[in-house]
Amino acid sequence: MSDLLMELSRKALALPPDERVQLAEELLSSLHGPADPDVQFAWDAEISRRLAEVEAGTARLVPAADVFAEARRLIAR
Repeated sequence: MSDLLMELSRKALALPPDERVQLAEELLSSLHGPADPDVQFAWDAEISRRLAEVEAGTARLVPAADVFAEARRLIAR
């Protein structure tokens, strides 16, 4: 580990938790290239579609507690 990396790591670990999260997110996002506009458009359309279903009352909503219970059940297999 370089001296610079050790110094940055030491300083980063001294940050409050919320600032460490922000730093980690910025560092991780820097590893990916710019967002593909077609993918972003597709996600925006999907979000709009799902929101419209919720607002229209046609979406099947599942309580978070049920989702987590099912996830724990599947992991425990």
